[in-house]
Amino acid sequence: MEITEVRVKLMADPDDRLQAFCSITLDDCFVVRDLKIIEGSNGPFVAMPSRKLTAHCQNCKCKNHLRAAYCNQCGMRLKDDLAHKGQEGRAKLYADIAHPINSECREMIQARVIQEFHAELDRSSQPDYVSRYDDDYDDDVEGVEDLSVHRPAVATHIDTSPSKPNEPHRSPDSNRTETSTPAPKHRSSQTRPDADDFGAGIF
Repeated sequence: MEITEVRVKLMADPDDRLQAFCSITLDDCFVVRDLKIIEGSNGPFVAMPSRKLTAHCQNCKCKNHLRAAYCNQCGMRLKDDLAHKGQEGRAKLYADIAHPINSECREMIQARVIQEFHAELDRSSQPDYVSRYDDDYDDDVEGVEDLSVHRPAVATHIDTSPSKPNEPHRSPDSNRTETSTPAPKHRSSQTRPDADDFGAGIF
């Protein structure tokens, strides 16, 4: 394994223990971000990217950071002894996200990062200095199909109805009454049978 690139972002306050953030590229194909360069008693050292450890609330079982005094969900006061103790008796509050598993790899990473850290300090004294830490990496991967090309077209609906306002809505019962009930027909006097002709033609 080879560290092919190191990018360093210096902190604004040089007196702070946290001197810089950095990212490393392994074999031109894998990037690890958020390594920290911290000023120690024997000089700067590299800390791996980490996350805060959490514990469950004894009341609602919601996860909270170990240093939290109250639960973020129910507001109940949390116990103070939730953190696990290390070999030296110190509370373990963070866990590494990525880290070397042997001392040889750790020393190799630290030596390469510290070397680039000192070089970045020299470059920062130049008037046109710009940090490369926030620059985008080359995400183009050969042979990966672009799925956006095959996305189906989204059908669009165009409302062609006239701008004339619609008539008031009527209930189905009212429409049924108007359409199904025929108007009464008035018989004319010519077609009405004469009362005097009743029974005519029987005999």
